[in-house]
Amino acid sequence: MRLFMFRSLTLRRRSRAVPNPLRKAERRVDVIHMPRQAAQKISFLLLLAFFLTAKATGEPDFLGANALRDRAEIHSAFGRWFEQFRAQASPSELHDFLWSMPKGADLHLHITGSIFPEWWLEFALASKAQGYEYFTRVRVNNCGWLAAGELGEAAALTTTVTEPLYFETIDGARLETLSECVRGEFKSLLALNGAEKAAWLNSIRLDRPGEGRDEFFEKHWQRLGDLTANPHIVAEGLARNALAFAEEGLHYFEPQILAEGYRRPDGQLMPIEASVSIIVDRMNEPDVVNSGIQFRFQQAILRFLPNAEAQLARAFEIVSSQPSWVAVNMVGREDNDKGHPRRFLAPIRALRREYPGVALSIHGGEVDEPNSHVRDTLLLGATRIGHAVNLISDEELLQSMRFGPYLVEINLISNLKLEYVQTLDAHPFPEYLRLGVPVALSTDDRGMWDTNITDEFFVAVHHFNLTWDELSALSVASLSHAFLPETTKYEVIARFQAALDDFALEVMAQGVPNPSNRFQKRRAFICENYQVCGNFN
Repeated sequence: MRLFMFRSLTLRRRSRAVPNPLRKAERRVDVIHMPRQAAQKISFLLLLAFFLTAKATGEPDFLGANALRDRAEIHSAFGRWFEQFRAQASPSELHDFLWSMPKGADLHLHITGSIFPEWWLEFALASKAQGYEYFTRVRVNNCGWLAAGELGEAAALTTTVTEPLYFETIDGARLETLSECVRGEFKSLLALNGAEKAAWLNSIRLDRPGEGRDEFFEKHWQRLGDLTANPHIVAEGLARNALAFAEEGLHYFEPQILAEGYRRPDGQLMPIEASVSIIVDRMNEPDVVNSGIQFRFQQAILRFLPNAEAQLARAFEIVSSQPSWVAVNMVGREDNDKGHPRRFLAPIRALRREYPGVALSIHGGEVDEPNSHVRDTLLLGATRIGHAVNLISDEELLQSMRFGPYLVEINLISNLKLEYVQTLDAHPFPEYLRLGVPVALSTDDRGMWDTNITDEFFVAVHHFNLTWDELSALSVASLSHAFLPETTKYEVIARFQAALDDFALEVMAQGVPNPSNRFQKRRAFICENYQVCGNFN
């Protein structure tokens, strides 16, 4: 039996960065052994801690004058502390606690959906230094109709007239290909006035009643347009997310980010070697490295396109050849039946003959009606399922998924925003969690919801009365199912568990920490829907 080694820790002030396992001076070397399987499931390291007393801390006297001698006592003590805290805490205090709490992994996020509107604008304007300039549609001149009319009835039969989309954003190279009339609809982002800038920012937030999934799938990505084809912008958005997540105490994230498909300022396609270098080099710069957060990437394909099979084959090739890319994902709205899972069964079986060890994390069951998508996605070989909202309607499969090995990536706020559940209270997440189906919380497209990972934990605690056992188990499950080499995975889990122990001891001794934050702690969704903010923080 393989054994997992735990070290005990002395009480020390918790750093916002992920604890460095090489800082042995802060650790004692007493060793306790546990089976690896148990190590994956527990949420604290087994340790001996300096004794804490109720008299010294002013906290409720859970243990009297006895020292906290092992992990089980710490876990039990902090669980009782949390129960009392949760019952008495205001929404703001609960959010502060969850912000400061170490967290495991975000395994389900689309990087271009995770860049906040103000970041997009900042990066777009800054990309002028690399030779890019962006233009957005601020008026509609009915150019398609006028062109057809001017050229006669025959031309109208062959000229495509599409509905113009306000705030669609294109680059300078594309602008040059348009007619003079259409060019007149666009204005440089550099030249937007205050009202236009505010409208542009609002156009890529899903924040109004009734917008829902059609607005999201059919308008938001189209408005971003050519911005998503700039590797410098995408790389900077990736790094900014890494730094913001690290500030929230997240230890690992695994975004869906394309390795190729980017363009140069002249509109020419950039080779994969160049785009991968831009992305990976940015993530190896000191600010990201020093944050301590770990990461790997997924290569995603759009499942309902006519050439999706060719995209899938290319994705397998990329994951097999690019060290930072560790998995293939398939995305796109599932109510478009052209992307149904069984379409890809034969292609994936053929690809597995050529490419060993390619992990699959696939969207499945992101619908509000019963179907076989989750079952069929598992048949494809996925070990993680994104969303699985309708798994609740497949009772036989739900029972078979208890206690693993598959994980469901839960996106509470996303499912609410896109109206796959009408209220969070109706979400099947607590049923999955308490049946023993492995689950983890994730943010999906947080830039468009205006949220962070703390908000996902907040709504889970607020609506479903999570215990400390459940909170910590969510993070351990997320890290245990990360697509990392086994040795690296256990190192990350150990660091997380050490940070969680430090946090528990510090909170019981000194109260909830209130570290300074560079990034916005409370964003629009949590402020507008819960009594958290008071003044926008």
